[in-house]
Amino acid sequence: MTESFRRSGDHQDPYQGAQQHASSPVNPEWPPPPAHEPIAQPRRAKRPRGPVALLAAVAIVAAAVGGGTAYGIQELTGDDTVAATSSTSTNVVPSSQKGTVSGVAKAVSPSIVEINAQSNAGSSTGSGVIITSDGEIITNNHVVSGASQVKVTTSDGKTYTADVVGTDSGKDLALIKLQNASGLTAATLGDSDGVQVGDEVVAIGSPEGLTGTVTSGIVSALDRDVTVSTDEGRQQQQPGGGWPFEFGGQQFNGDTGSSTTTYKAIQTDASLNPGNSGGALIDMNGNIIGINSAMYSAAGSSSSDAGSVGLGFAIPINTVKSDLAKLRSGEQN
Repeated sequence: MTESFRRSGDHQDPYQGAQQHASSPVNPEWPPPPAHEPIAQPRRAKRPRGPVALLAAVAIVAAAVGGGTAYGIQELTGDDTVAATSSTSTNVVPSSQKGTVSGVAKAVSPSIVEINAQSNAGSSTGSGVIITSDGEIITNNHVVSGASQVKVTTSDGKTYTADVVGTDSGKDLALIKLQNASGLTAATLGDSDGVQVGDEVVAIGSPEGLTGTVTSGIVSALDRDVTVSTDEGRQQQQPGGGWPFEFGGQQFNGDTGSSTTTYKAIQTDASLNPGNSGGALIDMNGNIIGINSAMYSAAGSSSSDAGSVGLGFAIPINTVKSDLAKLRSGEQN
């Protein structure tokens, strides 16, 4: 716009023309000009009103209440650990490594263990997630089902004897407790209801007994109806390299037997192999969002060529959290 406006209180000096042109006639009725030029008074800066002020106020309130703004403040102050974008999610990855697989692995690996279970059916190797500093560990029921002895190895190489506290074959979950353990690094349990297809994830476990193996991928689907066996010993490692489960009316990696249970699973293309069962599926903030529980292997494959083909399944962590009280009570079914 080329149009201009005068501010309230501004006026044009009626004598300006007279000063510039001395020969111009002066109206005698006008009052004489002031002896000195008026001194301009400084204007006070006005406080911003409207949208700018409103946004500033909202940002202040959000900083006090919401985790999302808290992260923005963290970036300014340089703190390493702050609330993430959800009040139910915590960022346990240092800000300098936020969003990296290496950052997630470094932060969460101390909370992942290898489990070796001995039973009449033989031995099995699986993984587990430490949830308390004194050694409570979540794993799959099929990892410890029917076990007469359970040994657990932590990320620093220490070995503990563990007791099975509670099991829930209907959800393929178990809680075990290490003997004489303290000072362990407990994992942060996230919110699986906030998981979306396409989210990046990291899996940590002990595939084929290779402790602390880290793989990554995305969430490829949600709410998959996965059916697994509840028969004792049936879900031990199969010759084909996997553990039996059923999906879409078809059985994979062996016969699931007559006694089965079905749960809603998170599907991921992060590589899972025998031994990952009971380990962690983790978001990029370092929160546990699932317990890895099943994988697909090509039918008829041998142990030499068996492996992940990008079809793995995990029990949502909210299912775990809802079952914890029952598991801690010692219920076994």
